[in-house]
Amino acid sequence: MTSSQPPESPSTSNGSKVDLSVLIPVYNEVDNVGPLHEELDAVLRPTSRRYELIFVDDGSTDGTVAALEAIQARDPEHVRAAFLWRNCGQTAALSAALDLAQGDVLVPMDGDRQNDPADIPKLLETLEKGYDVVSGWRRNRQDAFVSRKIPSKIANRLVARISGVPLHDFGCTMKAYRRRVLAGVRLYGEMHRFIPIFAAWQGARVTEQVVNHRARTAGKTKYGLGRTFNVVLDLILIRFLQKYSQRPIHFFGRFGLWSFALGIGCCFAMVYYKYVFPWPASLWWSGLASKTFIETPLPSLAVMFFLAGGMSILLGVQSELIMRTYYESQSKTTYLLREVRQGEQPE
Repeated sequence: MTSSQPPESPSTSNGSKVDLSVLIPVYNEVDNVGPLHEELDAVLRPTSRRYELIFVDDGSTDGTVAALEAIQARDPEHVRAAFLWRNCGQTAALSAALDLAQGDVLVPMDGDRQNDPADIPKLLETLEKGYDVVSGWRRNRQDAFVSRKIPSKIANRLVARISGVPLHDFGCTMKAYRRRVLAGVRLYGEMHRFIPIFAAWQGARVTEQVVNHRARTAGKTKYGLGRTFNVVLDLILIRFLQKYSQRPIHFFGRFGLWSFALGIGCCFAMVYYKYVFPWPASLWWSGLASKTFIETPLPSLAVMFFLAGGMSILLGVQSELIMRTYYESQSKTTYLLREVRQGEQPE
């Protein structure tokens, strides 16, 4: 998930260092991108931070592209606009923004204006207290209660319990990251919401900050109940990555050995019912008295368990080869180095 190589020093095209990158994936938000840019400009321009606003259009079809082009032309000093060929999803658009970002601190946010730009200074202030990730918490969420808030509460509690990272709102896009936490990150599926989990597993200091959440005033929501199921599936994946990404043979091999054990158990059961304890005549009413073990499911179960065990172990070996190729071909490490001290240290 993360490379141990330090990122290059971020700078703009004119050589000036960038302090803050705001990452904004948008899809069919023609009525929101203009007002959002004005709000961001009003919040960030008075500060002393050198910032950039990265808008990534995710294949919009409603005029968002033209609106972003006009915004970039009006504010070329701060705005960078990128356009995907087709609709690839929020995570893909955010991943493109991460690749383009040059700031020391990265703040993703939604493009529908439900995130409040005025919260950015608060996130940065909390980040400067020694944290690596500050996750937004929409305590008073302005969304539909049944279709959005209830599934979100259930999903957040499930994610927090399984991951061991005690956040209240994993789904809030607005977060603040130190650049080093996201060095080499590649996002897939709905993984953008789980970045604080990966960061915490790597040893990053993660906290949360209550943020303002506003009702949508223009455009249509792109989220529905179906997205909750995607989140659950991605959660299963990250749990697997946490425990077995470096030794997948331990997962598949364990499953394979249990399958072999069940297959052997079925073989013993067949021998038992054939020679030691034949079906008693008292079971004539059920039709079992006339059956032999060969007419029971035991032979089929034994074959099935042996096949499943062999395939699982072979899959584990294949996964090990893929994992080793992944790390060794790209010179990746299985650790994230925080600091090295050597020689005499200053008092």
